Amino acid sequence: MAKPVILAVDDDPEVLQAVSRDLRQQYGDRFRIIRADSGMSALDVVQQLKLRNESVSLFLVDQRMPQMGGVEFLEQAMTVFPDAKRALLTAYADTEAAIRAINGARLDYYLLKPWDPPEDRLYPVVDDLLDDWYASFRLPFEGIRVVGHRWSPLSHQVKDFMARNQVPYQWLDIELEAEAKQLVSFAEADCRQVLPLVLFPDGDRLVQPTNLQIAAKVGLRTQAERPFYDLAIVGGGPAGLAAAVYGASEGLDTVMIEREAPGGQAGSSSRIENYLGFPVGLSGADLARRAVTQAKRFNVEILTPQEVKRVRVQDAYRILELIDGSEISCHALLIATGVAYRRLNIPGADTLTGAGIYYGAAMTEALACSGEDVYIVGGANSAGQAAMYFARYARKVIMLVRGESLANSMSQYLIDQIAETENIQVCTYCSVVEVNGDKQLETITIANASTGSKETVPAKSLFIFIGASPQTSWLEGIVERDSQGFILTGPDVIRDGKRPHGWNLDRDPFLLETSVPGIFAAGDVRFGSVKRVASGVGEGAIAVQFIHRYLAKV
Repeated sequence: MAKPVILAVDDDPEVLQAVSRDLRQQYGDRFRIIRADSGMSALDVVQQLKLRNESVSLFLVDQRMPQMGGVEFLEQAMTVFPDAKRALLTAYADTEAAIRAINGARLDYYLLKPWDPPEDRLYPVVDDLLDDWYASFRLPFEGIRVVGHRWSPLSHQVKDFMARNQVPYQWLDIELEAEAKQLVSFAEADCRQVLPLVLFPDGDRLVQPTNLQIAAKVGLRTQAERPFYDLAIVGGGPAGLAAAVYGASEGLDTVMIEREAPGGQAGSSSRIENYLGFPVGLSGADLARRAVTQAKRFNVEILTPQEVKRVRVQDAYRILELIDGSEISCHALLIATGVAYRRLNIPGADTLTGAGIYYGAAMTEALACSGEDVYIVGGANSAGQAAMYFARYARKVIMLVRGESLANSMSQYLIDQIAETENIQVCTYCSVVEVNGDKQLETITIANASTGSKETVPAKSLFIFIGASPQTSWLEGIVERDSQGFILTGPDVIRDGKRPHGWNLDRDPFLLETSVPGIFAAGDVRFGSVKRVASGVGEGAIAVQFIHRYLAKV
């Protein structure tokens, strides 16, 4: 933590130098002594300290200064650091003004000039004020602060990116917290035009930043250290992370490339309770954090956020073209990009995405939903886990399920938990057919396929879990896929007893190998995979064994 600040303000250079010297001599080991030569410059200092999230313990201010007197400065500084102690330096003739300021500016003390010797006339007073300040002092949050508003898609993007990448931050809503308005003002920014505003402990700030800008600032790696690797993994979900751990632990130089955040879709799960070895369950974020730590321990290079634009095959090399124009080559490539939630294909849904409509659990929005009704569309495990999580905060959680029950797509343990949770309501045969709102979601229209009825209800939060599709268009013309884009592997690429077109090896593709030798697929992106976290981890581990067999012949 940075040292708390004592701010000395006086327009007389000799007095300012003397008081700063005495303060530094006595308190410099515990406090940072800052000086300013006018009330206006001192206010600038105060604002910058607030932007850097530093603490001010004491203002020691001269009363007689041109343009802005000491009392006037204290009245304004109090609005920024209301808990700081306030003392005036006064001449004998100013004592009446100081006494009036005790009531008007909540002045704590006034000191007459000169204060020599400081051991008798300065330090005892300051000691008492600082002891009093310490008694009620609470450590400020020391990390990144994000100023935004609830209905801003960009604000949601920033919060979601940092949360999923395990970057601690403090959220300040411009519509609810006076401090948020203050920070935007001190940053000399227009509220709505600059949000979200991201403030860093070193005083730097970013306005409406991209994920790449945040990543660069917080130290996430987006560029590869080397041009070549034994194994490159595209996708950082359970399958990709498992492959990274097993590959690197068995001696393969491994790089993993993740577009958003390690953990993938599973990383946003609020609670996974059927994962082997965790009897009380764990969150997707915890699983991702543990796996990333394990992968880094084995020297896996993790690039995030980074994206592969194209793949090409050149002799024994598989070459990845990244979105930033750089390239990485490897002997073996594993595709583990998982799936993405399907979009709600109704008018207005895209406009309101991030402003009331969210895809996936979006746990960063849970606190904002306190006391409200939350709607969840979907009936699989991810929807059930989200319902249980939001039920802690929302007045009611309404699950809209197209089918006749949850039994067809959800694990029984979740069905039982939902049935036992009083504020979760399951509406079967229901779907959302219309959404409305100007700058934020205001209403949704629910259609009931059983009764044929439609109902429009007020809604502020709608979370979508309506199946998933692979994002594999970047592999067009490289590996064989099914009609939905899932990657074919092993026996599925052999048709009528014939190996894939262009296959140049005297063997059939391995179980998790695609139609191109040395390119493998694991996890949800693979055709025929079991859509569970444990199976993704298993496929990632198994893929490495086949990769070793492939590399032995390269």
